[in-house]
Amino acid sequence: MIEKTERLLSVLKLQPVVPVLIIEDLATAVPLARALVAGGLKAIEITLRTPVALEAIEAVAKEVEGAVTGAGTILNPDHYAAAVKAGAQFIVSPGTTPDLLDAADDHEASFLPGASTASEAMILRAEGYEVMKFFPAEQAGGAAFLKALSSPLAGTLFCPTGGISLKNARDYLSLPNVICIGGSWVAPKELVAAGDWAGITKLASEAFALTA
Repeated sequence: MIEKTERLLSVLKLQPVVPVLIIEDLATAVPLARALVAGGLKAIEITLRTPVALEAIEAVAKEVEGAVTGAGTILNPDHYAAAVKAGAQFIVSPGTTPDLLDAADDHEASFLPGASTASEAMILRAEGYEVMKFFPAEQAGGAAFLKALSSPLAGTLFCPTGGISLKNARDYLSLPNVICIGGSWVAPKELVAAGDWAGITKLASEAFALTA
């Protein structure tokens, strides 16, 4: 578990914002990922919300130099195994189940499990997890909620995702228990549809600059 945690931390520390992508058109996956990497966002989460998601993960993992490909919206062990087979180096779930924890034990890919309450975070801590996804961030209490957890759950780190934009990103990133945030605003649908990769690289650069 310690080794997996260290690998996950090394990924999440690459950048302040992890892009959360819903790939509708497989042809956009590689140029989109290249645009994000060019802007400094190397760790990329591709969600299993479309029929082409696994193919997109495989394409990005094989063809995009510098990308660290992850899979999100993992809901069960079959999703977990398929994402790892496709080339995902880290796995993200919106919540956590015993079956998912068992699947994580069976694979080398690092797991970022989801939690949205203190009790869920405590259960994951008891299982050895120190890094978690906080989802849906804004709806579950936002930055104020995470700030309240920082003292009683000291040592636990979160990657909040859900409802976060450039406007409120620093509210989260300023917290001692937030390692990074997840966001979809760096790859808006209209820019992807238009093939405006330069525009996406610009958004990625702005997101990467949040480290400053």
